[in-house]
Amino acid sequence: MISRLFANGNRTGWLVLAVLVLLILLPLAAVVIQVLLPGVFFGEWKLGDLSLLLDVFKRPLWYQSLKNTLILGLGTTVLGTAIGAALATIRSRWTFPGARLLDTAVWLLLITPSFILAQGWVMFAAANGLANQWFGWHWVHGAVFTPMGLIVVMALSKFPFAYLSVHTALEWRVDRLGEAGRLNGGRPWTVWRTIEAPLLLPAYCSGAMLVFMDTVGDFGLPASIAAVFRFPTLPYSIYSALYTSPIRFDMAGVLSFYLVLLIALAMGLQFYVMRKSRFDFLTARATRSSARLPARGKWLLAAGNALLLLLAAGIPFVSNVLTSLTRSNGTEGVSFTWEFYGQLFDPGGQLGGGLLHSLEIAASAACVGLIVGFFVSYVLTYSGFALRQTVDVISLISLAVPGVVLGIGYIFIWNQAWLEKIGLLLYGKPAILVLAGVAGAIPVITRVVTGAMAKVPKGLLSAAQMQGASFGRRIRTILLPLMRGALVSAALAAFGSSVFDLAVTSILFPPNFMTLPVVINKAFEDLKLGYASAATLTGGGIVVAIILVLERLLKPKKQGV
Repeated sequence: MISRLFANGNRTGWLVLAVLVLLILLPLAAVVIQVLLPGVFFGEWKLGDLSLLLDVFKRPLWYQSLKNTLILGLGTTVLGTAIGAALATIRSRWTFPGARLLDTAVWLLLITPSFILAQGWVMFAAANGLANQWFGWHWVHGAVFTPMGLIVVMALSKFPFAYLSVHTALEWRVDRLGEAGRLNGGRPWTVWRTIEAPLLLPAYCSGAMLVFMDTVGDFGLPASIAAVFRFPTLPYSIYSALYTSPIRFDMAGVLSFYLVLLIALAMGLQFYVMRKSRFDFLTARATRSSARLPARGKWLLAAGNALLLLLAAGIPFVSNVLTSLTRSNGTEGVSFTWEFYGQLFDPGGQLGGGLLHSLEIAASAACVGLIVGFFVSYVLTYSGFALRQTVDVISLISLAVPGVVLGIGYIFIWNQAWLEKIGLLLYGKPAILVLAGVAGAIPVITRVVTGAMAKVPKGLLSAAQMQGASFGRRIRTILLPLMRGALVSAALAAFGSSVFDLAVTSILFPPNFMTLPVVINKAFEDLKLGYASAATLTGGGIVVAIILVLERLLKPKKQGV
């Protein structure tokens, strides 16, 4: 029995499972344990006061944070899903001038950190922001910095999740269903409402769940608007609990528990909605969707698309550019300047060190994460490991769990006195940022690598094994050469996302070890908006240039015929 459990095919599975538990599941469990047994990670064995969980409804800050998170999450989910689903439906059916710009903007918004988008909106809508200085729009400040205004801003940055989910589901078209409805007297709206929309329910639910999870766990927006508008949410209050004196581990633990609970409820609701229904409607008559020019209204669609792109991408990105290049001279108006870019390279400045630290952490996390993610994908694709489903679920958890919660868990796990005796007291050291970066990179790497690995027949590996090739040799001579392009893409995607991870680095960065997102956010909190925007554009430009160069150097070259 034991020999079967640890056979060659299972040894890799058990090793992968152990690594995932250490990096992801154990820190998440520590957050819950801290609520039940407060102080257990610091040598105090006592049962927690579970009534503390109910204090979230009694303590004003805790209650307001939970309330704001729910309002922002539900409002953004409804509005963001509606925008994304409507755009995906329109884009899959019709083509119009500027349609390709929508596809580009969706990916741009998806990969841009939320705190950069939020900072752009603050620069635009602040009392002395660009809307007031350039256009005299005094009303913008009052419109944006309200709960409804923040829901709109958040929806404009989160709708790509719903867009991609629904657009992918609309890749194939089954015209006979709609034709049957129209033959029975149904109008286009009735056909969509009663036939097409119900069949797309899984896509709508998946998109809505992604929007909700990313919104309630978002640290960037509340961190950015805190300088001009008080709107505490669970992630920001958790962060504040760790940076007050004394440190409020009880507050951080309880609020983290509720944040995880909200995400678990969202996932449970999706499973419940789709549990007893079937949505398989593709047949041999299905055809690939092809967008066509509408009979009328082409320019109306183009105008609506342009307005959306201006609001979603134009305002935050252009605001960063203009703020970095202009200075307000009071009654004399606005003048252009390169001063803020010059300040980036002042002696003793923090940008250079912060950028270097972020690049080091991101590169290390991408390399280690690539190794872990590769073997996770191997277990999922080729192994007969009995706990494959468990491995798959754990590998996705860090994608759903907010970075602040993961950071809290890492503090509890890696800040214990007994670890110092064996040289593993990682809290307060750069190594803990690498581990957190690996945990965040695993879902991205695994999804990319698994898709590519599924294309490599298992028979190739079996044939090599029959010829006496060892496990390592099969990996080195078959899988790695065939998957080189996918591995490079996965590593670069993980590298790019790790550089701008504000939530984890804000909680875990060691003393005197600034990172790029922390440098930018601290400048923003100090209302050094010009410096913050210049640092954002410069740092982001350098990171993008590095990714493009590495992609050109490392990706396999196409062979000529």
